[in-house]
Amino acid sequence: MEEKMEEGKVNINDNQTDVNKEQEIHQEESKGRRNKKNKNDKQFEELTNKYNELNDKYLRLFSEFDNYRKRTAKEKIELSKTASEGIMVDLLPILDDFERALQTMENKDTDANYEGVLLIYNKFKRVLEQKGLEEINAKDAVFDTDEHEALTNVPVTDESQKGKVLDVIQKGYKLNGKVIRYARVVVGG
Repeated sequence: MEEKMEEGKVNINDNQTDVNKEQEIHQEESKGRRNKKNKNDKQFEELTNKYNELNDKYLRLFSEFDNYRKRTAKEKIELSKTASEGIMVDLLPILDDFERALQTMENKDTDANYEGVLLIYNKFKRVLEQKGLEEINAKDAVFDTDEHEALTNVPVTDESQKGKVLDVIQKGYKLNGKVIRYARVVVGG
């Protein structure tokens, strides 16, 4: 009987040992799952941060490209408006010569030459105006350094004439709103 009791003790001890081992295994598996879960959470957090960072970079890049596209389109429009500036500046002396020729011919009675030159002048001026050229009206205007270049300052007795353009020596012109030649003027002072 003693042997049976001892066997029973052994069995009880063996059962207890088996239960302890199972609990340890279960605890280790739980720790493993928790560690795995913590690792997964960390990986998820890292991937989420990486995604947010890449998405932010993408949005910034897209924004920069959109701004670049808008800026180049605006520059193209401005360039097309002022592309003819060099040609216009070169043509202005010809326009001035036409005006001087018409002034000298004007004194004579009406003749066919004057009429022909006037027609050519008007056609030439109209074509330039269609391309965006406009004359700066300076006569009797208040002197403006953005449009006028003062060659001389003449003393005046009338106070209303002070700071105004008294005479235009050379006409000024704008091309699509941009001054390409300042009006050379005499200012009352």
